[in-house]
Amino acid sequence: MGEQQPQVSYIHAEDMDFAEVKSQQHADGRRVSVWLKLMELTQERAVYHTRYDPGLVLERHGHNSDHFIFVIDGEVTFDEEVCRAGTLIKLPHLATFGPIKVSDEGAEILEIYFGDSRPAPADKAEHAAILEERGITELPHPPLDLPDWFGPRTD
Repeated sequence: MGEQQPQVSYIHAEDMDFAEVKSQQHADGRRVSVWLKLMELTQERAVYHTRYDPGLVLERHGHNSDHFIFVIDGEVTFDEEVCRAGTLIKLPHLATFGPIKVSDEGAEILEIYFGDSRPAPADKAEHAAILEERGITELPHPPLDLPDWFGPRTD
């Protein structure tokens, strides 16, 4: 038998639901979250359609892979760089970025990873200070159905 020819596949975001993956309670009583559509998740690559709720704050972190972030809609600040729709952020393996601060309008991004997509926190003390200053409490991670090879969550 000959080799199997590569096949095109189509994944439609409209056929998927967002899964809540990280949440915070803000001083004003709002619960804000990170929401993902796991468009592709293998050991070699991952593609996430991500939505950040307004006001979300994420810690400085990196990833154990090269990755790209493309801002689809809204506004989010990485480090002190304001990124609006149409911005591409290129992050080489182990580069850290953050804190990540989402505008009052929220943001929608596309994340593409070439390997391990789990975050590697870079400055816990900085993040704790920002949370305290803003009156934000991190909430327990919502359950997420992931393959065994993915390993434990690192965020």
